[in-house]
Amino acid sequence: MSALKNLFKHTFIYGLATVLPRVLTALLTRLYTGYLPDTDAFGEMTIVFSYIMIFNVLLTYGMETAFFRFFNDERHTKKTLSTSLLGLLGSTILFVIIAFTGIDALSSISDVPAQYWRWVILVIAFDTLAVIPFAYMRAQNKSMRYALIKLLNVVISTGLSVVFLVWLPQLDSINSYLPTDKIELAFIAFCIPSFLILLIVIKPYFTRWSFDTILFKKMLAYGAPVLIAGLAFAVNESFDKILLEKLLPEDIAKGEVAIYAACYKLSIGMTLFATAFRIGIEPFFFSEAKNENAQAMYAQITKAFVVLGSVALFAYVVLVDVVKVILLDGEEYWEGMNIVPLILVAYLFFGVYQTLSVWYKVTDKTRYGAYISVAGALLTIVINVLLIPKIGYLASAIATCAAYTLMMVTSYIMGRKHLAIPYDLKNILLYLVLSIALSSLYFYGFRDYFGVGSLRLYLVGAAMTVLLIGVISFREKELLLRILKRR
Repeated sequence: MSALKNLFKHTFIYGLATVLPRVLTALLTRLYTGYLPDTDAFGEMTIVFSYIMIFNVLLTYGMETAFFRFFNDERHTKKTLSTSLLGLLGSTILFVIIAFTGIDALSSISDVPAQYWRWVILVIAFDTLAVIPFAYMRAQNKSMRYALIKLLNVVISTGLSVVFLVWLPQLDSINSYLPTDKIELAFIAFCIPSFLILLIVIKPYFTRWSFDTILFKKMLAYGAPVLIAGLAFAVNESFDKILLEKLLPEDIAKGEVAIYAACYKLSIGMTLFATAFRIGIEPFFFSEAKNENAQAMYAQITKAFVVLGSVALFAYVVLVDVVKVILLDGEEYWEGMNIVPLILVAYLFFGVYQTLSVWYKVTDKTRYGAYISVAGALLTIVINVLLIPKIGYLASAIATCAAYTLMMVTSYIMGRKHLAIPYDLKNILLYLVLSIALSSLYFYGFRDYFGVGSLRLYLVGAAMTVLLIGVISFREKELLLRILKRR
């Protein structure tokens, strides 16, 4: 099987591991918007998840990417697993001790109740300890096992969320034993499956333990820029919700966060596509690095992503009004729909950036990735701080799109100086511009002209989709055949 087809095989499986769980998680958005007391409660829960993302990055400190880097080095393969496991185990235990000891201070600083933090700390710890076992599966190409366990995780958390928020509160005999706060119940529903999944993947922790101090220092040095880049990504992904709460008037802040977060989640289609691709290509980058045709393969991967992503973007824009009915329980959340195309484009660009990032990962120049990500994060913060008081959550959507655009363009320009990858820039730009132009015309033009949900609107959308697919298929027949067949 060709390397390109093999990549897409595993990416497809990782895609299922990403898509199916995220679809279930997205359906939880409907549960939360329907069963939490009001939009303010959903907004507060969103803010807590923003903090979770930041802590997840801090506690893994680039060790996952460092694991792939050194696991593929024959000199370090045997010790990489145990060294990274023990490193994360020690730092996670330290975090739990410090966090529970200072939980009141943590609550005061974040303005999040301590009863939420009790469960959130445990969720963060369990998820962190499972990072390397999951990475080990990916490194061994055990994509199906990875997919099934990830799916099981979300099935359990979704089921428990329904039980805790819908069923148990109706039982008077049990109510006296449960917290009355539904947000706390939701976090309990996330904590239990995180612990169970850790038990399922815990086996690597019981292999022969060998901690190589010198190797660990190398992994820390390699992972430090990845940590900075991860924090910058967390800022791009979650800090806008925190800034919205801080910069908008107190009486509307959490409600506006809720509307923004709910419509942000409607970008799930492009988010899943970009995430699945990233999970599939990261081990591939390192395993193919010594291949004499590696640069040509990297160029093909980027164009393949753009080809598929361009179609996915427009198709999702056409269907987003159907998706909103499925995911959001309450028309009060729909007023933020205008931000959705911006977020979709942002994730398409983020996916392109991920494929372009190969140059600094395989050349051990991850510090450049940190520089690029920090630049994106700073732009996010500046746009949010300047514009949120004037235009509200629209500023956050603009900031997200602008940040990922900057990162994509900067990575391409810098990468040309460090690794000669023959990107087909002409066609890549053509497909991106065509897809974004058609998406904008459909959403902001035809959608208003024909009316949301009208038959004529969807007929126009179908015709435009055929046009886009026809143009790309005509120009990229060979590439598409290589993905679908053994060529």
